Amino acid sequence: MSLLVVGLSHRSAPVSVLERAALGVDARIKLAQDTVAAEPATEAAVLATCNRIELYADVDKFHAGVAELSTLLAQHSGVGLEELTPYLYVHYEDRAVHHLFSVACGLDSMVIGEGQILGQIKDALATAQELHTAGRLLNDLFQQSLRVGKRAHSETGIDRAGQSLVSFGLQQLAAGADTDGWARGKRALVIGAGSMSSLAAATLARAGVTEVVIANRTAERAERLAEILHRSDDTDVAARAVPMDAVPDELTRADIAVSCTGATGLVLTADLIADAVQGRTGEPAVEIDPGAEPRTVATAGLPATSVGTEDGCPLDLAAVQPGFSVMGEAAVAGMDAATLEQHANWAAGGAAVERREAGRRGADAQLITALAATAATAGRVPEHRKPEPVAEAPRPEPVLFLLDLAMPRDIDAAVHRLAGVRLVDIESLAGASADAPMAADVDLVRAIVTAEVAAFGAAQRAAHITPTVVALRSMAADVVTQEIARLEGRLPALDDRHRAEITQTVRRVVDKLLHAPTVRVKQLAAEPGGAGYADALRTLFDLDPETVAAVSRAENSTEAEDRRV
Repeated sequence: MSLLVVGLSHRSAPVSVLERAALGVDARIKLAQDTVAAEPATEAAVLATCNRIELYADVDKFHAGVAELSTLLAQHSGVGLEELTPYLYVHYEDRAVHHLFSVACGLDSMVIGEGQILGQIKDALATAQELHTAGRLLNDLFQQSLRVGKRAHSETGIDRAGQSLVSFGLQQLAAGADTDGWARGKRALVIGAGSMSSLAAATLARAGVTEVVIANRTAERAERLAEILHRSDDTDVAARAVPMDAVPDELTRADIAVSCTGATGLVLTADLIADAVQGRTGEPAVEIDPGAEPRTVATAGLPATSVGTEDGCPLDLAAVQPGFSVMGEAAVAGMDAATLEQHANWAAGGAAVERREAGRRGADAQLITALAATAATAGRVPEHRKPEPVAEAPRPEPVLFLLDLAMPRDIDAAVHRLAGVRLVDIESLAGASADAPMAADVDLVRAIVTAEVAAFGAAQRAAHITPTVVALRSMAADVVTQEIARLEGRLPALDDRHRAEITQTVRRVVDKLLHAPTVRVKQLAAEPGGAGYADALRTLFDLDPETVAAVSRAENSTEAEDRRV
């Protein structure tokens, strides 16, 4: 077994990188196909969720495999290899098995213990099987991971710690209130009709919202989901489907909006949300920047930043705190690379920085220049996973609650600055879940994972030697056949009864001689470091490598046919 996984997740990369590296369905298919076409890999599967992108492969060379898989991930994600590499993690053989089993149990999820990942693993396996990129190793691995995940949920209380990303997101929107009580009586808009959106719609319906409106680019899918909700025996919710161009009007009526689409660009812009707030309240939307006075947002366009008074400076430095914490990011969020470069040039001049030194300890020209370089590459200012806490201006109670579960994001991050709106997105959830306590049952799940990894490794190592054992017994059977044929030539008068008795006796002798060694070699091969026993057996009995390979191919072909049936 030479299992290799290369990937990135919310644990290794900032949300801004995950967002840009997100893979659509077509990109995942092409990535799997290109991986098996590459020299080091013979099997491939892609596991892509809203907070992880992982490429699994069976490779014959570790270093070449890592280089090839990393390059392919960069090519298909559109993120440059040099930029992507610092955020990639690599697991090999047993560590790779341990990683996937942990993922399947929800131990590596943004919300510890969530069970939705099992469906995503199942989908990844089904896709690899349809593409014929999954062979024996990845089929065994992914199917076993599903069993391990189900075992963890059935044998422990991990479900008490785990919940879906949807439930966790709604919990964050409710800001500590009981989710059902908070949602009861509200009207909801769900944008998208995929698995995550369907789960959001069902969760909101069970929580007691009075209406769920489904908007999707494919009308049939939206109508089907609305019909399912309407006919559900568990809820008494009104449900209807609308086209995507009806979203602006629906936003003025909805109290909660959940968006999870596969769009590559923004679905809900800051201007659109500002218009919705004005439509609901009758008053222009107000933008709030930490450290700055609230101001009205013109519906013609939400400004990315305020304009400073320093000569040549496009940024209001009063809103930027030392070290570019979240207050600095709020001041420059959404600023295009060219404008940020202008500010970097201004800061690099030094004179303006010196004039501000007494007031705010100075703007660090190097940090601003670094931000400008990043924005020039990424097209936007990066977010920090856990920004420093800052004092925020008082905000009015929200009139519109937004949950963005898409990757890349559906809702403009600048919406965080709008008064009257509460936005929870993947980045918000990552910060909240990082501080959440883990349940005591997590230790039990980890023990299950450790035991299952050992069992899986033993089974794979034992299976690795099976073709060699089969080839050995086949060779022994051929020897018996040849010797019986030679005996018949020497004793042509031998009757059928005696010939059959002699043949049976010789076969019993051979079987007894081979029984103990073949059973023992399977046991030894299942132990760590037992892979060499197959080579030893082939050497001792001078087995033809092509015969062993043919047995292995025949077994794989039979298993593949069984899976298709």
